[in-house]
Amino acid sequence: MRQLEAEVGGYSLDILASDLNRDRPVVIENQLEATDHDHLGKLLTYAAGFDANVVVWLTREFRDEHRQALDWLNQRTGEDTLFFGVVVELWKIDNSRPAPHFNLVAAPNDWRKESASPPPKLSEKGERYRAFFQTLIDTLRERHQFTKGRRAQPQNWYTFVSGDRRFRYGANFTAAGHARVEVYIDSGDASENRGLFDALESEKAKIEAELGHALDWQPLEGRQACRIATDRPGTINDSDTDLDEIRGWMVKELLDFRRVFGNRAEPSVP
Repeated sequence: MRQLEAEVGGYSLDILASDLNRDRPVVIENQLEATDHDHLGKLLTYAAGFDANVVVWLTREFRDEHRQALDWLNQRTGEDTLFFGVVVELWKIDNSRPAPHFNLVAAPNDWRKESASPPPKLSEKGERYRAFFQTLIDTLRERHQFTKGRRAQPQNWYTFVSGDRRFRYGANFTAAGHARVEVYIDSGDASENRGLFDALESEKAKIEAELGHALDWQPLEGRQACRIATDRPGTINDSDTDLDEIRGWMVKELLDFRRVFGNRAEPSVP
């Protein structure tokens, strides 16, 4: 997954993800009720905004006219653009706990055949991302016991779990040409996230003094999650020497973030 509540103009996409086999963007729109025209319009807006190759509409109930709309889009668009309609159901067997079941109700006609074919070779940029983050993960796991992660993906970010599910640490390259380390706050509830963010921001001066530098405090107005980050110039196309320096900076900042935010954001971490 690339990002939750990704901005598209004045709207927010629920999930911006990646098809890791083919290194292409995936937009996912969730809907709690039956499908409607409003969400169909948003889905197309998000697909255009992120130039998505895969578009997924996840909902409780698909109206026939909206399923037909996805079928029509699959028939009229090229083979590189795929639209999926998925109904989420809860299944329970005897005394088992309810479990989600995903029922595919709309898909390209040739999708199953295509998905069975071997994935294409990674792009040069995808391979550079994978190699960069693989070394970062290995360093953090083997030298610092920061993560149990083992496998990087051909994408511009990697997320590390913390001792509290509401907080995650992240390292990524932004579209603006910066390398970033962040604390991402997302409990699933916007008001709770803002409360957690405000509590941390109330200690802003102390936190920044402990880190030794200023931070970018981002409440992400109008979106569910909040972010606290530090950036520096850098892209995946920089020289190997510069990328080594960026990776060393990320390691230091992630360790410092865990040290400074740990007792505040994730009390289970000493």
